Amino acid sequence: MPATRRVGLRTACAAFVAAATLLWACGGRTPIRREAAQNVLLITIDTLRADAIGAYGNKTVSTPWMDRLAGGGVRFAQAHASTVVTLPSHANILSGLYPFRHGMRENAGFRFPATVDTLATLLHARHYRTAAFVSAFPLDARFGLTRGFDTYDDRFPKNETSIAFRVPERRASDTIAAAQEWIRRGESGPASDRRTPWFVWVHLYEPHFPYTPPEPYASRYRDAPYLGEVSAADAALGNLLQPILDSPGGPGTLVVLTSDHGEALGEHGEMTHGLFAYEGTLRVPLILYQPHLFGPRTVAEPVRHVDIVPTILDAIGAPIPPALDGRSLLAMTSGAPEPPAATYFESLSASINRGWAPLYGVSRGSLKYIDLPIPELYDLAADPAESHDLAASRSADVRELQRLLAALRADDRGTAPARESADTREQLRSLGYLAGSAAAKTHYTEADDPKRLIEVDREIEEVVSRYQRGDLRGAIALGERVVERRPDMALSLVHLAFLYNEAGNHQRAVAAIRRALALNPAADDVAALAGAYLTEAGLPAEAVERLAPYARAAEPDVDVLIAYGVALASTGRSRDALDAFTRARAADPANGMPLVNTATVYLMTGDRDRAAAAFTEALAIDPTLARAHNGLGVIAAERKDYPAALEHWRRAVELDPRDFRTLFNIGDLLIAIGRPAEARPYWERYLESAPPLLEASDRARVARWLSNRP
Repeated sequence: MPATRRVGLRTACAAFVAAATLLWACGGRTPIRREAAQNVLLITIDTLRADAIGAYGNKTVSTPWMDRLAGGGVRFAQAHASTVVTLPSHANILSGLYPFRHGMRENAGFRFPATVDTLATLLHARHYRTAAFVSAFPLDARFGLTRGFDTYDDRFPKNETSIAFRVPERRASDTIAAAQEWIRRGESGPASDRRTPWFVWVHLYEPHFPYTPPEPYASRYRDAPYLGEVSAADAALGNLLQPILDSPGGPGTLVVLTSDHGEALGEHGEMTHGLFAYEGTLRVPLILYQPHLFGPRTVAEPVRHVDIVPTILDAIGAPIPPALDGRSLLAMTSGAPEPPAATYFESLSASINRGWAPLYGVSRGSLKYIDLPIPELYDLAADPAESHDLAASRSADVRELQRLLAALRADDRGTAPARESADTREQLRSLGYLAGSAAAKTHYTEADDPKRLIEVDREIEEVVSRYQRGDLRGAIALGERVVERRPDMALSLVHLAFLYNEAGNHQRAVAAIRRALALNPAADDVAALAGAYLTEAGLPAEAVERLAPYARAAEPDVDVLIAYGVALASTGRSRDALDAFTRARAADPANGMPLVNTATVYLMTGDRDRAAAAFTEALAIDPTLARAHNGLGVIAAERKDYPAALEHWRRAVELDPRDFRTLFNIGDLLIAIGRPAEARPYWERYLESAPPLLEASDRARVARWLSNRP
């Protein structure tokens, strides 16, 4: 048969299949079912290794809900991510495109393009009701994944916590409760809503580092806290999955469960993820469940994240956009064989943030090639642990996979974050941002290979660990050694600036953050920190000048606007500051910090009523905002409502035990109203947490008071 006729028959067959509910696969004997009216539930569990689930062979962990889902559905034994950090990986999952196609290469500095469709936009166009419920900052609304969702719920705490050391997140149970409430409202709403299918994406942040599972999982998995968080996440899924698993009839719900990437857990020297691209971080679970369409099955063929979108579209009988990098797996769910597809992967965080060599790779069949200054080749069938590098002995395979990788990356336009316009870049250059920035490397040596820098990676993690253990001085000392060893690494300069600022050494904090921003001038998060540290150092005018180009961007970052507003307020430009906070609030309505800062401006100008109203509104959005409670405490104390002041301040220090200003306020008020015995523990904690340079006079006063009352 001529090739043109064969293609024509395949196209006609595909159109016929898409229009039917139950058909036989073209040229095969296995029935493929589709259902246009079904709901779609996408569950992504952050940092979940495939082998950390009972259904994937783990004999230690308890994951009954995921096991039940896998037992009644299709479990893909060899599913792989294409990136090893959260935001780009979810962009792959939701778009069906590789990262060099949609442009998201790292957790910060990138925004999902408005011109690229996602599963949400495609299903919304087919009249699905759509909602997303995400649990952590890397998926914040600011990064552009909101298009197509009627509801994008990112109500995790967005307070003053530095993202350099802890990512704001919410518990799995809270995220799932929000998703269940949205589904219930639709089911009990107007008849039109009840007849309309829904698409819900639920993202859980457990078991991301640091591993702190709740009880009883903390005790049960004392020696394996990562598995404790996996088990806790599974338990939280029970409320969401049980109604679906127990549903007896109807079109039902297609459930797709996966993770964005895995976790190294010490393999190859990597403790978490984001550096290498070995199987511990690339191999992910992928489970499809829809008993009305297919029965239980395990699929051994390799599959990819980019296959999820075309599979879901195929399952509802929707056309699959031809530009997608993935393919439908629906035939595999019914046992039909498919030719193997190559899998592209990358790990670029260390290159973007540290100046190390970028990691690209491809796998086909059992062979996996990692392209680095020191290249690697593994046969996963014979060596699943990737312990025997074959690159030196199998040069022909290396060359073939290099050719395949080059073909895949032919459209790669580079990895540099470039959100700012040409006009903004010129303004940044005039302010001195670009004069000291490191030129992008075009050639990397073995000294830049992450394998040669694993010790530096461990030191970076130890800096954070020391700070979290309360060893600020030790964290600074180690941070200084890391910067001395790799002075062109923006990430460590950001860490060091944060640590200096925590210690009250504003001069050094400003010097470090200026260097970090010079190395990475397009980084909004670094610019926001620079503005904040300059203002705290008594240089708000410089902060205003440096942040102005970022604030004038078409889609400015929320943290940039907040830092810009604080700097404006500190220079006496209250009206301009309020305008900046209004823009920040419009950009992220789920963020209470713009209202906290609005209230602070009102407090500075003497408008106590507006300040109290704004603080209260901020707490309605995010009850974890310690600064809002502190502000309400100040207002209550000024009005001599001392019980209310103490209540707000005590709540503030519960939320932020290191809030030295509130600790001072409580002690000061308790002494003033004749309750010195109650004041003592608060002032002792104040001395433990207040920066010596910043709080020198008050520290001296508190120390004298404590010494006079042993």
